[in-house]
Amino acid sequence: MAAFRLTVIKGRAYLEKYHNVFQTRDVFTLWGILQLLNLYPGRVPDLDLMFNCEDMPTVRAHDYLGLSGPPPPLFRYCKEDATVDIVFPDWSFWGWPEINIKPWVTLSKEIKEGNKKIKWKDRDHHAYWKGNPGVARTRQDLMKCNANKNKDWNARLYAQDWGKEINKGFKTSDLASQCTHRFKIYIEGRAWSVSEKYILACDSPTLFVDTRFDDFFTRGLMPGQHYLPIRDNDKCRSIKAAVDWGNAHQDKAQAIGKAGSNFIQEELKIDYVYDYMLHLLTEYSKLLTYKPTIPENAVELCLESMACKAQGRVKEFMTESMVKSPHDSEPCTMPLPFGTDELKELLERRANVTAQIERWE
Repeated sequence: MAAFRLTVIKGRAYLEKYHNVFQTRDVFTLWGILQLLNLYPGRVPDLDLMFNCEDMPTVRAHDYLGLSGPPPPLFRYCKEDATVDIVFPDWSFWGWPEINIKPWVTLSKEIKEGNKKIKWKDRDHHAYWKGNPGVARTRQDLMKCNANKNKDWNARLYAQDWGKEINKGFKTSDLASQCTHRFKIYIEGRAWSVSEKYILACDSPTLFVDTRFDDFFTRGLMPGQHYLPIRDNDKCRSIKAAVDWGNAHQDKAQAIGKAGSNFIQEELKIDYVYDYMLHLLTEYSKLLTYKPTIPENAVELCLESMACKAQGRVKEFMTESMVKSPHDSEPCTMPLPFGTDELKELLERRANVTAQIERWE
């Protein structure tokens, strides 16, 4: 199920590639790991892991019930409750050159500046979404919520013209220029979508269409505090109700938008992303029951070799996201795992808030 096998031995990375993946997901995932090794030299323990770069989680827990061993450890970008895939930050934190999404350090600053161009009260009072509806049925269903001559659901939805954008170098899809509406809509694609952090960062309340997928940070978000939940099975009415409520309670709506944006800007700083990666890989390495060695068919990964042979926007984004020097402080302290009662209480609180908001509709 893996696209590649990565081994770290004495701070050096070795790659065994199994097959090509979509665009440069694997390239920028590996680039991010090399930056981690450069940021915390000598801190990443010896390890051996398998990585899948596709959208959908695949390691389903029930498939391994009753077997003598645990499910296979497989890293990827998201999971759902029924799966046990190990969640890792996605490639776009270091850039997505194919659609001109800049590395997160640069783009997060640009979005923060873009927020200042139009005050929230002066923004279009509808909910905005732009993307590819063809990748998922739920997105195709969302497009039915566009205004028509019979009904206005308070949504302004736009299908991305990929051919046109490619020809123009995605210059009309600048994410920092899309904070123009009072409300933004987040909806999953084939699984989770990397658009999540960009949408939440806009200072506008995110209308978060119910999803079963989590990436590495979404469990830190709370409905009613960081976003407004939207029913997946009744999107149009739910969106209209959320926008009507937000326009009628502007101070509360702005507070939710600001809380979601602050979470992304403060809790998702690239330093914390690296710290999460370090803690995750450290804890993972403790579970290995063997001493990792360099696989026979592996090649060493080096910053210079990856960057030197890169071209165009790939090279540009690699240079832009390169760690310039080792970290001069300790990584953040990882909180203790939730106890059973704490987790139950958290999930109940989230469910109660969601139910309360649905009753407002």
